[in-house]
Amino acid sequence: MRFGVLGQTRAWRADGTEIPLGGPARRALLALLLERPGEVVPAGLLVDELYGGDGAHALQAQVSRLRRDLVVERVGAGYRLDARPEDVDAGRFERLADEGRAALRAGDPEGAARLLREALDLWRGEAFADAPGRATARRLEERRLTALEDRLEADLAAGRDAVPELRGLAAAHPLRERLHALLMRALRAEGRPAEALSVFEGTRRTLAAELGADPSPDLTGLHRDLLAAAPARPPAPLTRFVGRADEIAGLRGLLADARLVTLVGPGGVGKTRLSIEVTRRWDGEVCFVPLAAVGEAAGLPPALLGALGLRDGGLLSGPGGEPVERLVTALGDRELLLVLDNCEHLVAPVADLAWRLLSSCPGLRVLATGREPLGVTGEHLWQVRPLPGDAAERLFTERARAVRRGFVPDARVGRVCRALDDLPLAIELAAARLRTLTLDELAERLDDRLGDRLGLPGSRAGEARHRTLRAVVGWSWDLLTGDERRAAARFSVFAGGATAAAARAVCGPGTPESLVDKSLLEFDNGRFRMLETIRAYAAERLAALGETADAERAHLAHHLETARALAPDLLGRGQIAALRALSADHDDLMAALRRAVRAGDVDAGLRLLAALSTYLWISGRYRDAAGTAGALLDLAGDAVPAGLAEEYALCATVAASDRAGLAAWRRHRDTAAAAVLAGDGPRRHPALGFLWLMARAADSSIELAYALLRADLRSPHPWARAAAHLMCGYPETARGEPARAEAEFARARALFREAGDRWGTAFATDSLAGLLALRGEWDRAVALTDEALRLMEELGAVDDQCDLLCNRGDQRFAADPDGAREDYARAAELARRAGSTTYLASALRGLGDVALWRGDVAEPRRLYEDALDRFDPRWLRTLGSRARAFVGAGRVAVLAGDTAGARERFRQAAESAASLGVYFESARAAVAMAGIEPDPVAAARLLGAASALRGALDDGEWRAVADTVRSALGDAAYDAAFADGARLRRDGALRLLGVGEDVIAAAPVLDGPPVSER
Repeated sequence: MRFGVLGQTRAWRADGTEIPLGGPARRALLALLLERPGEVVPAGLLVDELYGGDGAHALQAQVSRLRRDLVVERVGAGYRLDARPEDVDAGRFERLADEGRAALRAGDPEGAARLLREALDLWRGEAFADAPGRATARRLEERRLTALEDRLEADLAAGRDAVPELRGLAAAHPLRERLHALLMRALRAEGRPAEALSVFEGTRRTLAAELGADPSPDLTGLHRDLLAAAPARPPAPLTRFVGRADEIAGLRGLLADARLVTLVGPGGVGKTRLSIEVTRRWDGEVCFVPLAAVGEAAGLPPALLGALGLRDGGLLSGPGGEPVERLVTALGDRELLLVLDNCEHLVAPVADLAWRLLSSCPGLRVLATGREPLGVTGEHLWQVRPLPGDAAERLFTERARAVRRGFVPDARVGRVCRALDDLPLAIELAAARLRTLTLDELAERLDDRLGDRLGLPGSRAGEARHRTLRAVVGWSWDLLTGDERRAAARFSVFAGGATAAAARAVCGPGTPESLVDKSLLEFDNGRFRMLETIRAYAAERLAALGETADAERAHLAHHLETARALAPDLLGRGQIAALRALSADHDDLMAALRRAVRAGDVDAGLRLLAALSTYLWISGRYRDAAGTAGALLDLAGDAVPAGLAEEYALCATVAASDRAGLAAWRRHRDTAAAAVLAGDGPRRHPALGFLWLMARAADSSIELAYALLRADLRSPHPWARAAAHLMCGYPETARGEPARAEAEFARARALFREAGDRWGTAFATDSLAGLLALRGEWDRAVALTDEALRLMEELGAVDDQCDLLCNRGDQRFAADPDGAREDYARAAELARRAGSTTYLASALRGLGDVALWRGDVAEPRRLYEDALDRFDPRWLRTLGSRARAFVGAGRVAVLAGDTAGARERFRQAAESAASLGVYFESARAAVAMAGIEPDPVAAARLLGAASALRGALDDGEWRAVADTVRSALGDAAYDAAFADGARLRRDGALRLLGVGEDVIAAAPVLDGPPVSER
């Protein structure tokens, strides 16, 4: 017999017919007996559970009724139901759940998922529904949730989509961390790390609010992995790998000792697939970089940055240093295997970059693939040859069976493979044709195509293999329909693959799905892709058709339409989805932009770049387009195309963001500035004014800056108004007007929130937090920085998280130095992973502050000097931290008795801050200098000068020094000397600190009357 307690209590005979159990009392009695099947249950316990302690006769009556259909025995003072645990659905559930978990742990996700589904299908409702409140029911419910989590983990491991189900379960069980971890993993697997970070933050807040607890180490570790910008893994193969087991073992052994290995061989021989199989078996961290879509040497470092998950810079700041320097920082202390696939068209720049990285990063290994060696000292070559005969025949047979079930190989298979030089790609193309041809027909047609080459023994030279592969690709091509040939040829203009919609827009009626069936395209993760060998042939066919220019125009038109359609979402609630969509098309968007320049299509190029400008800034990928933007400016010249003034100006902002376009920016700066101011009506591109100021504020006149702000304050677009209020807050801060600055930042934050823009909200929130920190309102500052951090985590902006963590460390330092140290240490870890040298410098400066607070001398000296070696002095976002590093180094000198050295460090702090107009940081140096000044009158004057530089801002740093000096002088003398310093103009205050005349003359004027008053 079978019994069920996972829902209403039920019983079935051996033939499957259900036994009627009667009313609730009888079902409850059976449930209690089934809680311990085959064991004696005391009668007193049954009476207590069923009747509350007074119902012995009623129990006997119910037992008698059960005995009509079931075997219930009286044993001593209790009753026993004749049943085994396996007869009860709860028992079967637990066995299957255990077996499923074991299969999952053994690496069999498909078997695990099958067992766990079978287990979960046994549930019909609440366990022991007829005997509620049982501890066994609560235990089973916990087991059910665990089994459900196991099944979802198995589904993820098997590559199935589990996001929708996990979202519902995580919402229903907000305190189950494993469900949230699985959801984060599922989102990461789908390429949605920002959403995964958002899930973590929501979980963290829920755990804190409900339990007062932090996330578990497992969940925190997953969060840390997401923040660490995991490198790109190699593409998942769509077919089983055949042969070359000895080569894989040999390459793994070689890579254990050699740091640069290059796989060389002709196209189609299997170099890429072999590299993928090696990396799949590699024990350590791997980053796979496909270089086929990189058209020029300048695109090589950005391609590596992108594969490593790194941005060119932060959302809140400018460029993050030179790309190669970022790569060196990111890889400096990591053990990583870097795969550079398809290097043949970039041999010299790949060789130079590989040498630089290998020389600077001792834990790095490089595996390259190409048709020729890189020629770098220490390079080990591995010649990839055609498959051995037996492996070639196995490959043909396996691919043939994929299109023709029941295919039986014979001697003709070996003859065909030898005719194809045992080249894997040629074999796969030929085998795919067995969908419509017999093996005899296939051999005959290949014979016609290859002529007397069919049947020739042995291996051939690389050039002969190349001819063979071209012949087979051409033969496979000729078997396509006319529409399919045209579609395949036009598909060659795609640089990074295409969605179905993009393929149809560019390629015409030949469906991409039919080309997948015939092995001309691959389909994975929602995108169609073409192997490089086939793409090269297809490009030749496209040129022969005379349609290259037309296909490229269609490609440009499609991507221009895509970029323009998504541009508004980048400034609103659809920001993350728009970023994801544009990022997926990034290679093709850049290819379309380059083709517009090559074709001399200024209008289309300007429109595309303008539509992409916000995306490039938010995603930190402006360097990818800077050189092209400069070329586009030169192509347009000084005559702004009619109706495209805004597009011209936005092109200038992109060109100005990196040295690749900087010369062009300088040639066209005045024309671009006039374009910025052109037009009286609302801008079509709301971010124009903001991006202009962010890209090259220092190269623009203050009058132009104020004109931009005035115009955007009147904009009907909330985003433009938000950005204008944000930028107005900085001159108010520089003027020492904290109340007005706070009002501007708060207004900006509210408007960005209204627009639904995470990026702008984070920027304004961080600015407001920084202002409050300057005023010593630490708790409010920390709360706002926490909010900005959450937003940056959602956006996946690792650089900016480093910056914000350093800010939070500074804000927490006075009340919680240990907590501040945790922030600095985490920032340092992230900055190293992100390759952000200057943010790493900020973190080291913070760690130096903590070490100095603890009374150490050697450790802070090392940290400050290390930080000062890394800072970029041109980077406004970390300028305050650089000034603090100088101040810290000066304080170390004080402890070491080197007063002259300390004074020089304080002067350097004041000078570095003044060079970019951050005068309140110069005030910090003035206070430090006052602290070591032996003359109390001079010290009081320095404190007054600090007041002149700081304005109304007062974070309390100077109070201890002021109290000491006042005690030495007395109130009247102190007040007089202080007033003498406070009356100084800014240039006089800086001279008092020893700042050089050249710096004072060049220091920017960032303050002035409020914008509304000009």
